[in-house]
Amino acid sequence: MTVKVGFLGGLGEIGRNCAIIEIDGAMAMVDCGLMFPEEDMLGVDLVLPDFSGVLKRKDDLKCIILTHGHEDHIGALSFLLGDVNVPIYGTALTVGFARARIEESGITPDLRAIGYYEWVDHGPFKFTFIPVSHSIPDAAAVAFQTPEGIVLHTGDFKLDPTPIDGVPTDLRSFGTIGEKGVRLLLADSTNAEREGYVPSEVTVGERLNQIVSQAEGRVIVACFASHVHRVQQAIDAVIADGRKFAFIGRSMLRNSDIAAELGSLNLPKDSLVELSDLVDMPPADTAIISTGSQGEPFAALSLMAAGQHRSVSLAETDTVIISATPIPGNEKKVSKVINNLYRAGVTVFHGRNTHVHVSGHAAAEELKTFYNTVRPDAMIPVHGEYRHLVANAALGKEMRIPEIQILEDGDQVTLDGGKLTVQRGAMPSGYVYVDGTDVGGADTVIRDRRNLADDGVLIATIGINTKTGEILIGPDIDSHGVTADEDELHALVRERIVESIAGLDVPIDLDTLRTRVRNTATRTVKKHSGRRPVVLPVVIEV
Repeated sequence: MTVKVGFLGGLGEIGRNCAIIEIDGAMAMVDCGLMFPEEDMLGVDLVLPDFSGVLKRKDDLKCIILTHGHEDHIGALSFLLGDVNVPIYGTALTVGFARARIEESGITPDLRAIGYYEWVDHGPFKFTFIPVSHSIPDAAAVAFQTPEGIVLHTGDFKLDPTPIDGVPTDLRSFGTIGEKGVRLLLADSTNAEREGYVPSEVTVGERLNQIVSQAEGRVIVACFASHVHRVQQAIDAVIADGRKFAFIGRSMLRNSDIAAELGSLNLPKDSLVELSDLVDMPPADTAIISTGSQGEPFAALSLMAAGQHRSVSLAETDTVIISATPIPGNEKKVSKVINNLYRAGVTVFHGRNTHVHVSGHAAAEELKTFYNTVRPDAMIPVHGEYRHLVANAALGKEMRIPEIQILEDGDQVTLDGGKLTVQRGAMPSGYVYVDGTDVGGADTVIRDRRNLADDGVLIATIGINTKTGEILIGPDIDSHGVTADEDELHALVRERIVESIAGLDVPIDLDTLRTRVRNTATRTVKKHSGRRPVVLPVVIEV
């Protein structure tokens, strides 16, 4: 039986992590993540993998396996499960976070929590979870026993020697699997360019303790709601300083409840209070743990920084800690929030001016240690921008991995009879945009928004007697953001439109007229100024 491994996302960008393992025609999906929009994706809320190829064969999709509970690995599940409902496997916290997100969409998922080291048989798939250290508890690598040997997917991981939860990356188990023979390794590439080792998560806790103990007034800590280890260290720091604390942000409230219920987060009930009670306490005795570390416009921290939060007004004695680094594409939004915080007069600590964040991904020396432990026959770098994949491939080559393939979204490899072959573009892999309630239909809209931002808009209004072809109104031309010499351009466009519609057969079809007006105006502006504005033809039948 042949084994195929393909990728719907995560190879060439940060996010949309989604792989497909296929055995004898049956498919298992590993992770189902989303990506946050980049700066040029104007108005887009989320970016999903293209599931069209999977949905065409949805009877072949047998299960989904989740490595951990971050949005870039579970955030697209609710969009997929509207069309297909299959069992979803993950560790307890991963399943808990996934359930909360999916059920918000009105879907009842078949979620199955399993522990580490349990071998699961599901159709032709046999797999197990191996613990890895990451920036969230219950993270796992997944090993598949296939007819072609072991296929090992690392998920996101690092080699933290002193993890907050006491569960390190289990190199001993990886060594055991390596001795059995790993046919193909799919390895996290996010930090492959970074030399050395990533500092332990506990070093952040030490710095948080220092900052909180020296804070004059209220402390506000912003981080990812799913970064349970960081949330725990923030809680420990404020409690150690004798402060009461409250959570702000829907995802922070939801995830902290789930994590506490599953024992992944210690929430001392005598220190946790409602925000409405906290704001009436002396500031020096209080702390807030908040969402908004990515500069999201309507997140709690952004609203505080802009002076628009309904419950919290910043004071000059406040200390704000942004305990995260910006996701690619969010840099300007985060910078704007930091600038607004400084304008409010508060003291601000963030990853660029002090040690309040460490990465959850292995740096170069950690990756090399891992490769030396597993010693795979072949490797595909995953999870990262293309430069990260190239850097990871170079590390694999340095560690003498016999075969390394750099793939991109949509590519697939086949393992058959000991041979590995690559099929480029074997799977649909384009970006699927979520724009408000619209999923997948925003491509043209985004293109128009980019044109509006770059080249402006031109409106051509014309009233016509369709029976005779006589122009009774206009053409009236208006434009915004196209050119400074509007009078000259408008006169030229008006002249060309009159010329272009003079030869139309009567009675005139209105759709044909709109197309002629739009195309004529577009060509004229392009020739005159080199721009391609959005052209809006307004046709009135008189």
